[in-house]
Amino acid sequence: MSVRPISLSEYSLLARELAILARQLDAQLAAEPDSHASAGSEPVADNQPQQCYPILGDIAVAFGLSSFERSILLAAAGLELDSEFARALSRAFGDDQGPALTFGLALARFADPHWSALAPSGPLRYWRLIRLGDGHGLVDRTIHIDEQVLHVIAGVAGWHPVLERVTREIDPPEHLAPSHRHVAETLAQLWSGSPGSVAMLCGRDARTRRDIAAAACASLGLRLSAMDLDALPARADERDELARLWDRDATLNRAVMFLDVPNTPNRESIGLSDRLTGLVVVGCDSPIRASHHGGHRPLVRIDVDPPTSQEQTELWRRALGADADRYGDAIARVVGHFRLGANDIHSASAALAASGNPTDPASALWQSCRTQSRPRLDGLAERITSPATWRDLVLPRANLTALRAIVAQVRQRDRVYQQWGYDRSGPRGLGVTALFFGPSGTGKTLAAEIVANELELDLYRIDLSGVVSKYIGETEKNLQQIFDAAESAGAVLLFDEADALFGKRSEVKDARDRHANIEVSYLLQRMESYCGLAILTTNMRAAIDDAFLRRIRFAVEFPFPDATQRAEIWRRSFPDTTPTEGLEPEQLAEIQLCGGNIRNVSLNAAFLAADAGQPVTMDHVLDAARAEFIKLERPYSGPARKSAKKPSTTALNRATGQPSNGVRA
Repeated sequence: MSVRPISLSEYSLLARELAILARQLDAQLAAEPDSHASAGSEPVADNQPQQCYPILGDIAVAFGLSSFERSILLAAAGLELDSEFARALSRAFGDDQGPALTFGLALARFADPHWSALAPSGPLRYWRLIRLGDGHGLVDRTIHIDEQVLHVIAGVAGWHPVLERVTREIDPPEHLAPSHRHVAETLAQLWSGSPGSVAMLCGRDARTRRDIAAAACASLGLRLSAMDLDALPARADERDELARLWDRDATLNRAVMFLDVPNTPNRESIGLSDRLTGLVVVGCDSPIRASHHGGHRPLVRIDVDPPTSQEQTELWRRALGADADRYGDAIARVVGHFRLGANDIHSASAALAASGNPTDPASALWQSCRTQSRPRLDGLAERITSPATWRDLVLPRANLTALRAIVAQVRQRDRVYQQWGYDRSGPRGLGVTALFFGPSGTGKTLAAEIVANELELDLYRIDLSGVVSKYIGETEKNLQQIFDAAESAGAVLLFDEADALFGKRSEVKDARDRHANIEVSYLLQRMESYCGLAILTTNMRAAIDDAFLRRIRFAVEFPFPDATQRAEIWRRSFPDTTPTEGLEPEQLAEIQLCGGNIRNVSLNAAFLAADAGQPVTMDHVLDAARAEFIKLERPYSGPARKSAKKPSTTALNRATGQPSNGVRA
């Protein structure tokens, strides 16, 4: 059936049916002036009009209503929609208080009556088409049409309020990759040939799964509505009632249920698909095991692969239109790095068009892809924004060379893997995983920021407190979402303090050990199949599981800086705009601190100098260094503080921003 605004001619058919039923009630009442709805009266003849109201006819067919049940539903609707019919019912019922419809009146006045019409298992009550009101006995209780069913009969589409709180309608996509359009056609054919089965769309991108299902629905004139599985009632009887309401409203609205299930589905969520009788499509990252489904409806798996590079290139050219030639090789570059769907590509193209004609089209296209990809990860991890460059990092030459090699491998991966054929052996091991290890404060996180900036990619730090869960399967589910989103967004993942998550597997002594080992094993598999750049930092390299080390392509040590390196760090720790006087980096290098602590000391020294109205001097730095050692609970090791002296006029001028001939250290 199809719910749509009804025309005046169609509505006249409903009024005509009600008028005929009202005349028959009046005629029968005139023949029995002293009896109202008596059990021995002659029922109304089954004299239905030749042309019936189409929506009511569709409802009768969809729910299997008998002619008697159809008459009850018609009368219940007429009581709300037609005042003339309401008065006819009032006369037939003989109630001075107002019009009403009872089962007793229906049994006595309507044709082909049967008692089962009001049984709880009958379609009128089972599908909640009607509800029973007040009355002393069953035959005397009033009958009222369900409000949502009444709206549908009046040609207004909608959902029961309970369903409105837990479902949302999904519009068909404006754009879809050709391979995904083919999947949508396959899904539509499945529904046409095997409507009793449950379609299972397996793919890593949730939005693509929804778009395919919505496109399949649109091709058949159906609507797609997704249910929030987190809002499912806890009690089984409440879930059954929710499923029954859905089946009813889905039939009235010609709708299909979309269930996007987690990677570790529970029986309450996936079991809902078996309670439903209509069309259902399940979206999932990986196939659902039969033990999770466990119902009588067969699951039909349909794989959803990402768009191919050729498809993405064609989508970009269509979206950019006449401007496609301006971007030249930039299209191939973004296709090789980002995994965007059709809608994302058109959104990024629209953003480019709105910004006008960029002076650097290639850079503008790349930045547009970065911006379009961010929503996938912004709710799952912390995006780090930093202006850090190679100048901010002081490391031995070999270590810096290793970092630049990481940048080169990520930048050239499309050429080596696809053009040179290194991806022919399979998708595993195509990503780049780097381990940064060394004492705290030696620049591991700073190096990750520099690598991401050099690659012009977003850096996302994984918050382990939001990933690791005590519930079985939840940690794997959280990690799966992060890895999938990062692959599509082309982002750099930073696992800070990675030993907490990538630690060595232990001997199984209880269920907690087994659960922890399963998490590590899952990480091993997912890291190997991850196609992006993942950076792990740790202070304890020995704590990392050996199986991870085998899969790590780069292991870069961040050693405690020697005196020469510390002197260079001190030279770079004060911005060019900071007024300084008499600083001696070689002497400050005697302070046994690493880069992160030196950064703290330089900042605290700047505040001391600013508060004193002076430029930063050795005394300010040494005072701040002593405070840093106290914080670290270590004895101070460094040069002694010089005797205090009154700052020169030149120093004061520099501190206040006045011209000075002073020379920086």
